[in-house]
Amino acid sequence: MNTGLSRRGLFGAGAAAATILAGVSAASAAPARQGTSRMTLRWWGNNGWEIRVPGSTGTKTVLIDPWLTRFKTGTYTPAGADPRTPLSVNKALIDGYVDRGELRADHILVTHGHYDHLTDVPYLAHRTGATVIGTETHLSLMAALGAPEDQLSIASGGEDLTFDGYSIRVLRSLHSATGERARVPFPGSRPLSRRDRPRVIEDLLEGGTLAYQVTGGGASVLDFGGSNYVESELAGLRPDVVCVPVGGAKVTQYVPRLLRTLGNPAHVAATHWDDFDLPLGQAKDPNGGLEVLRKAVAAASPASEFVVLDHLGEFTP
Repeated sequence: MNTGLSRRGLFGAGAAAATILAGVSAASAAPARQGTSRMTLRWWGNNGWEIRVPGSTGTKTVLIDPWLTRFKTGTYTPAGADPRTPLSVNKALIDGYVDRGELRADHILVTHGHYDHLTDVPYLAHRTGATVIGTETHLSLMAALGAPEDQLSIASGGEDLTFDGYSIRVLRSLHSATGERARVPFPGSRPLSRRDRPRVIEDLLEGGTLAYQVTGGGASVLDFGGSNYVESELAGLRPDVVCVPVGGAKVTQYVPRLLRTLGNPAHVAATHWDDFDLPLGQAKDPNGGLEVLRKAVAAASPASEFVVLDHLGEFTP
């Protein structure tokens, strides 16, 4: 265990980034949860982010795309993800974090409906009582998976919502475009009235993609669940931290256009870069995307700090 990593989990560029690729991992137990007057980010792997800010009645917590179960799909193998992979939720793992007080949520934000973003959310909503925000398709999928329906809140992009100690701005966004034809995996949508239960990963449709800006504790963070975006939605935004997924090869000037539009944020945090066939505590870059992203950020916005967190690593902007 690297004590500094478990408390901060922060790497810069170059050799430090190579260290995480060599297999350094945080301890399974997270740092003690203490009150703070500032925003704190913690990375749960893939695009799973925990954002803690002070509220009038104590610390408030927002989760984005939390997926702790990380069942094997073969996503990063030459054959790619097996679409008939059964969905599963590791309730014992989630219960352990929740029961120990290491994981809680006031809000859970869903960027899109794919298995590596949505699968655990219904159970986490049940355990935490959090309000869950997503599109009609996302809510349909989650309700069919057993999410408490009175905790589900529909969004389509454009919402700007205020809560105790924090605000959430919902933005229309786009999913990653992959392959020679720049296609979205598992595309499609479904109405909120549909209740047939998803069984395998191809049942979890993209269902529209959202991005979120969360502001509180003296800072703001903008998160994208896919390596694409709607540039016009970002005009005028000046987040302190932007969470940028690896990839984007099919998107014109993916990194420079994004950072230029956002005014070159002080911190660029890498997200959605690890092999999620591996469990928490084993943050591995399966295809070198992390280094590609680092170089792109350095070229486009040299003054921005490139942030790489280990699993359960923390960062205070």
